Amino acid sequence: MAAAPTEDYFLKSARLGFRHWSPDDLPLAISLWCDPDVMRFIGGPYSREEVQERLVREIACQQANAFQYWPIFFLDGNEFAGCCGMRPHDLAERIFIMGFQLLPAFWGRGLAEESARAVIDYAFSTLGARKLLAGHHPENSKSHRVLEKLGFQPDGERFFPRTGLMQPYYRLMPKH
Repeated sequence: MAAAPTEDYFLKSARLGFRHWSPDDLPLAISLWCDPDVMRFIGGPYSREEVQERLVREIACQQANAFQYWPIFFLDGNEFAGCCGMRPHDLAERIFIMGFQLLPAFWGRGLAEESARAVIDYAFSTLGARKLLAGHHPENSKSHRVLEKLGFQPDGERFFPRTGLMQPYYRLMPKH
């Protein structure tokens, strides 16, 4: 699925452009969050109604906090690849939770690491984040490896209601 023109990208990496979700993006959101492979470690695919609710929450998060799990697209061709971004953890302390979800057709190409590096830089340099947190399903070894490559350090476990599991969590502090 194609995206808006590249001039709408507020953030870019070598291969990817980031923009903000809009209500018109429901088909893109459905293609991502209704996919059983994408959602396998996140409590299973969303229903269409859950995707609509998530999209509304993402748009509201952007309006309130200047961040969300942004949709990402290939700069070459504007093809939708997934999302990468943040949600609030402790706004007063400027602590955000970072995450990424990619369509299966794009797994294994280094896009999770590439998009996360762009988000990390944006979080610390533009948004003034003091700490980023990230977690993953205990069986998701690929996300674990990506977080290690990005420099995240273990930070205990937290309960994730959608899966009903305690999940490993990690922290990343800005480099000074």
